Amino acid sequence: MELYLLRHAIAENAAAGGDVNRRLTEEGRAQLRRVLERAHGAGARVSLILTSPYRRALETAEIAAHELGYEGKLVRCPSLVPEASPEHLWEQIRLHRDEPAILLCGHEPLFSAAVAYLLGSTRVMVHFPTGAMARIDVTAFGAAPAGILQWMLTAGTA
Repeated sequence: MELYLLRHAIAENAAAGGDVNRRLTEEGRAQLRRVLERAHGAGARVSLILTSPYRRALETAEIAAHELGYEGKLVRCPSLVPEASPEHLWEQIRLHRDEPAILLCGHEPLFSAAVAYLLGSTRVMVHFPTGAMARIDVTAFGAAPAGILQWMLTAGTA
C-alpha cells in the first residue's frame, strides 16, 4: 500500500472557536498546491482520503482531492487529531488494508511520531513542516507496521 501523509498547510494563528476552527491562509493554500503538483508529478494517486476533523486539515484534504483527481468522499478520522497516537492511527490504516493508496491529512506532533513508528523506529527522527507530504510504502499489516520511506516533499522543495 502506498501511504501518503500530508500535514495541513499554514493556518491562521487564531480563530473563533479555538484551534479546531483555524483556517488555511492564502499563503498556505498556494504552498499546498505547489507540493501537491509535485506529488502528482511523482505519481501520487489515492484511492481513499482520511482526514482530521479539524478545519485546516479538512481544507487541506479538499485541496488535495482536487489536485490529485480524487472523487471519493473525505473520511473524517479522530485518529488524525494532533494529540492522537501513532498506534491508534496504525489501527485505522489496518482497517483499510485493501486500499492501494491512502492519503492521511493531519497535524503535528502526530505526523513526526507516526513516520518514525511506521518505519519501525522508537524515536522521532523526522521534522514534518506545514504543507509537507511524505510517501511510505507499507509492506506488512501486522500488529507493528513495516514501512519504507519513498520520498518527502516540503514547501522548500516544491
